[in-house]
Amino acid sequence: MYERVVVPLDGSKLAEVALPYAEELAAKLDCHIVLLTVNESEGNSDSEDYRRYSSKMVGITKRHAEKYLDEKRTRPFVVGAASRKGNPADEILGYVRNGGFSLVVMASHGRSGIRRWAVGSVADKVVRGTKWEPVLLVRAKDNRSDIREKRILRRALVPLDGSEVSRSIIPHIREIARKLKMEMVLLQVVPSVQDQETAKEYLQHECVELKRDGIVAGFEVGVGYAADRIIDLANELACDLVAMSTRGRTSLLPWTLGSVAQKVFLGGDTPLLLAKAFNNGEAEMPETLPAR
Repeated sequence: MYERVVVPLDGSKLAEVALPYAEELAAKLDCHIVLLTVNESEGNSDSEDYRRYSSKMVGITKRHAEKYLDEKRTRPFVVGAASRKGNPADEILGYVRNGGFSLVVMASHGRSGIRRWAVGSVADKVVRGTKWEPVLLVRAKDNRSDIREKRILRRALVPLDGSEVSRSIIPHIREIARKLKMEMVLLQVVPSVQDQETAKEYLQHECVELKRDGIVAGFEVGVGYAADRIIDLANELACDLVAMSTRGRTSLLPWTLGSVAQKVFLGGDTPLLLAKAFNNGEAEMPETLPAR
């Protein structure tokens, strides 16, 4: 399904929290990992806060970046590394677009140390700038880059709202779940208890389709505000991943401030796999993607 997993790094331990997740995915999806660093020249940042937090990266030479990458080449499934100079988000997006089918795995923040994922951050720009490539965001709230469990990703929560655009995440997470033998829990959040029965019928049908692919799948129906229920259920079920489309009935524009996807990331601790809807005329998925 994917040819490579791209892992952007900024030289910090916080950014390296993404590496164990990338390694598990690469091992099971039969693809390789490419590491990417970007040396940001002064003046490229969009805000004073970001310039201040990222000041340690300014002036780091290409030689230092290459030395850092050489140290990381010994990680499992890493077959390549690249360093670029310029705006981090722009360089990451350019590298991803020019290299075939890619899955991006990155920490929500690294050297910046910002406690919440601010609009305008590199991670936010990468998510908004991708065409169809999914992005797995890992909260870098502490240094977990030394995780060495054989299986980090065991259970995924997949929020759906009944729309086709919300189902755009299914081809991505279905393949990942099948290869990693992950359990999938489908969730639909409805505004009132009167809507629960319809939601159950919809989710049961989706589960049947997944089970035909050999995937262990169950479902939950929640009542209330979508983002809150997603966050709560991910914690209650000890999910290792939340996978969702960035566009659906719950948000009018992809990845807008206030969208469910963004609120789930800001308010939750669970890694978040995001993919843009590909049947809305804006993010068309390549026809060859489902192959393999």
